[in-house]
Amino acid sequence: MGKLLLLGTAILSLQLSAGASAAQRAREAGVPFDGEPGPLDAITDVTGVEVGQVTLISGEGALVLGKGPVRTGLTAIFPKGKAYPGLVQAGTFVANGTGEMTGRALIDELGEFSGPVVLTGSGSVGMARDSVQAWYARKTGGDPERTFLYTLPVVAETFDGRLNDTFGQHIKPEHVFEALDGAKGGPVEEGSVGGGTGMIAYGYKAGIGTSSRRITIGKLSYTVGVLVQANYGAREQLLIAGVPVGAELAHAAPLPAKEGSIIVVIATDAPLLPSELRRLALRATHGIARDGGMSGTTSGDLFLAFTTVVPRRLENGTLQEDYVDPLSVNPLLAATVWATEEAVINSLFAGRAMTGIDGHRADALPVSEVLKLLRSAHRLNES
Repeated sequence: MGKLLLLGTAILSLQLSAGASAAQRAREAGVPFDGEPGPLDAITDVTGVEVGQVTLISGEGALVLGKGPVRTGLTAIFPKGKAYPGLVQAGTFVANGTGEMTGRALIDELGEFSGPVVLTGSGSVGMARDSVQAWYARKTGGDPERTFLYTLPVVAETFDGRLNDTFGQHIKPEHVFEALDGAKGGPVEEGSVGGGTGMIAYGYKAGIGTSSRRITIGKLSYTVGVLVQANYGAREQLLIAGVPVGAELAHAAPLPAKEGSIIVVIATDAPLLPSELRRLALRATHGIARDGGMSGTTSGDLFLAFTTVVPRRLENGTLQEDYVDPLSVNPLLAATVWATEEAVINSLFAGRAMTGIDGHRADALPVSEVLKLLRSAHRLNES
């Protein structure tokens, strides 16, 4: 059964990859966004960041706990690559706390963590967390001195129970190892892949989305990259480039309101203290709001920001680094807002219609209709 599942996963992953590569991203389709993106318009524009994803899709029909249908996966983000053996500085912000992000207490206390950040479905947090520990233990031979830094992994979730057998425990250690071992730089697949496989946003199939911005402070240039796992929002709330497209689309296909959740991971190569990274994490809320999102009582809106700049640890027990002046970080804050806004829309543009447990279906965003609405509002780049 396991071999069949993995074989099916590989085939479906290739199909999803082919679909994603053929689709236009939102910016390519003419959606206007503020700011200058990096060359990949992805979190991997921040040098050193690596992303690995595993997608599991199998079965159809009625839900049978432990058997499926399966529409899940995981996404792993290494701040400085899987070979980096140390800590990075970080900060978190919780817009609404009906969700889980393990390891957050350590970040709030010390302002740093080891990575990776793993995103998955609600029923797989424990397995993913334990498997990250096991992955590091395997690399260190179980040496407590060398493994100590990795005992509190960061794993965050959103609920994929509309389409997936969430509590069927389909994520196994080998899937986590595959995502971690396969993490790499370069383009990042979006939509119904990895941790975003079973996720829905604004009533449409969504999941993983990413974007980046390049900014300048004084004479120095920096990059901010964002990756989201989007699983929130009622259809009528959706804004794209400031146009209330969701309200127009909802007239044709109304859906019940959905609060849901979103995880946002923010990377930068700007040297920032944990307090400033927390400020970046907070700005994810503004990017989500530009898309029409509003945190609800049952939403888990959890955000983490990290820098890839590592201060030197001196023998006298101090750290040494030049940091961006807190009074000069506005360009970084704006970049975070803009990249978050675009990452969410990218997750929707890349989403593909999916049918899951009990015949529940999530339709793809009707991109052609969206572009018509933007054109009518004079908000479409057609040059």
